[in-house]
Amino acid sequence: MPVAAVWTIWSSNFSTGFGPSTSTSHLGTLTMRYLVLTDIHGNLEALDTCIADATTRRFDATLCLGDLVGYGADPNAVIDRLQALQPLSVVRGNHDKVACGLEQAEGFNAVAKSAARWTFDVLTPEHRQWLADLPEGPHIVDDMIEICHGSPFDEDAYIFDELDAVRALKTSTRPLCLFGHTHYPVTFELAADHFDTVGPAAAGEMRMPLRAESKYLLNPGSVGQPRDGDPRAAYAIVDTATRAVELFRLRYPVEQAQAKIVDAGLPDVLAQRLAVGR
Repeated sequence: MPVAAVWTIWSSNFSTGFGPSTSTSHLGTLTMRYLVLTDIHGNLEALDTCIADATTRRFDATLCLGDLVGYGADPNAVIDRLQALQPLSVVRGNHDKVACGLEQAEGFNAVAKSAARWTFDVLTPEHRQWLADLPEGPHIVDDMIEICHGSPFDEDAYIFDELDAVRALKTSTRPLCLFGHTHYPVTFELAADHFDTVGPAAAGEMRMPLRAESKYLLNPGSVGQPRDGDPRAAYAIVDTATRAVELFRLRYPVEQAQAKIVDAGLPDVLAQRLAVGR
């Protein structure tokens, strides 16, 4: 369906989701810089690179949108790193659920199933339990932000097209909904008079201003297994004081992550895809 038609479906009853008691000035009083991480997938080298870079830029709290494990060779170390950040909010991803034994790997391809079985076996009992205790999204962070793994209407749904994006925007209850799952950086904006999509940028850094009259659905891209043809790790910082999202892409020691995957006996394709971002 064309974008114009998608917008027409919703424009007659558009609402940004701001109730009368939530004014722009009230939202502006929030002065947090949130580090946003998603789809780390056991890639310690990518995670460490993102954390080191974010530390130089300053952040106040961490939000994680799920899929800490699966595919990569360092699930325990990744969980340790995230726990050390004392994240304000974490929601579970589909790989987290399977890797800790909450769900079966139904719908996973053969490679993903193999990685999930390996991850389950190597996770410590404490880390398996920690993953099992993670909440289902969506989760409200503050007056401005909510987070989910797949979508605010279904934690396992994939958002690729405009219809699903608009449904998610209408379901979300905050001006900015952060999501992951697709491993593809994208921003959807819904306002009373337009619906826009912004895809991945070639630059290593991009700033996305958030207009008060719009609602946003934003995927910062995957930390540990990008799938947009760009092998660089992706993360974001949301600055609620300036009402902007800062998006970053970083080179990291891919060869080290690849060698660990091969040495662990995981499928070779999981190492190969890291070099091409697919």
